[in-house]
Amino acid sequence: MSTFKSQFFNIMVERGFYNQCTNEDGFDTYLYECEKSGKPAVGYLGSDPTGDSLHVGHIVPLMMMRWFQKCGHKPLTLVGGATARIGDPSGKDKLRPFLSEEVLAENIKGLKKSFSKFLKFGDGANDAKMVDNWDWFKNINYLSFLRDVGTYYSVNRMLTMESVKSRLDREQPMSFLEFNYMLLQGYDFCELYQKYGCRAQIAGSDQWGNITSGTELGRRKYDVELFGFTSPIITDSNGKKMGKSEGNAVWINEEKLSSYDYYQYFRNIGDAEVGKCLRIYTDLPIDEVRRLEALQDKEINEAKKILAFEATKICRGEEEARTAQETATKVFEQGAAGGELPTLIVNSVEGMSVIDAFLQIGFVESKGEARRLIKQSGLKINDKAITDENYKLSAADIVDGQIKLSQGKKKHGLIKAA
Repeated sequence: MSTFKSQFFNIMVERGFYNQCTNEDGFDTYLYECEKSGKPAVGYLGSDPTGDSLHVGHIVPLMMMRWFQKCGHKPLTLVGGATARIGDPSGKDKLRPFLSEEVLAENIKGLKKSFSKFLKFGDGANDAKMVDNWDWFKNINYLSFLRDVGTYYSVNRMLTMESVKSRLDREQPMSFLEFNYMLLQGYDFCELYQKYGCRAQIAGSDQWGNITSGTELGRRKYDVELFGFTSPIITDSNGKKMGKSEGNAVWINEEKLSSYDYYQYFRNIGDAEVGKCLRIYTDLPIDEVRRLEALQDKEINEAKKILAFEATKICRGEEEARTAQETATKVFEQGAAGGELPTLIVNSVEGMSVIDAFLQIGFVESKGEARRLIKQSGLKINDKAITDENYKLSAADIVDGQIKLSQGKKKHGLIKAA
């Protein structure tokens, strides 16, 4: 039986999105009253344009906003055109690099594209809207900001915030510039409340300090209760948060990552993670999720295929998901070379060192690694293990106009002559 009154809260709990809320009962009641009256609640998700695409680490709060919209509410996507000039210190050991105006503008375009894959933008009552905090920060007077906002913040409390405390505990320097970040994000929340009636911020749990900065400012300055709602943080197999600066990002925009590689990321999720990922990364009904997560042994592979297809369909569209699925089937089940694999175009394959081929396509980082894998029968040409590290490619290796390269069971690519 449902514990909460609002549809959104029940979905969040049922699908594993819920981590923490500033006022569980208050937010649930507010959403329920909005759902009952047919008047959308307004909530926002923020992202600084430090890159030209979001990545898989951002998908959890994005999916939360997707469900928020499905429940009839209005999502705001806030890009930090101003705050990106400072950089969020959360989870970082050093100051983020400063970006030029041109790079920021291109990154904002990329973020809009990422958001649009998960949310419906438009002029409707609950259509998503993208806003930029540079619009209100660019003309702010510093002394006025200190007087009107700074008076509501205690340095004592700011020092206890995880983003600050963890940095200082590690004896890593934090600039005064970064220390101001939570004031700016708190101001964002209140500005969105003033302009759009926004009363909720949805984010990952690492943003808790920044969120409560806004809820406190709203309470003290405007006498209004604003709500913060956080999701769990997605980590890789090493327990590190997935992020574009950590070297293991899976990008949302297709210019950064092929649909095939996106599909394969979810296809290769560990068995124990399948149920969680089906709940979070797909729109599948919860009864179907329960059926799939109950599969055992070899049957779990069918659940993984469905997970990969459904997750890719949301992010890249059904046609791209179908193509990626067909490519994977050809490669892994039929032994053929599919059409969307990483491809290396060369002038001629004749005389090309097999080690150079694997280096250039990016499957190994060094010649030493390639030699080690060859000794372990870990590198293949056209599904046959390479035994001679001095082997050179020739026209005889070309099958159907291409040569298939494989590293292990999961990395496959093609070489084609120009």
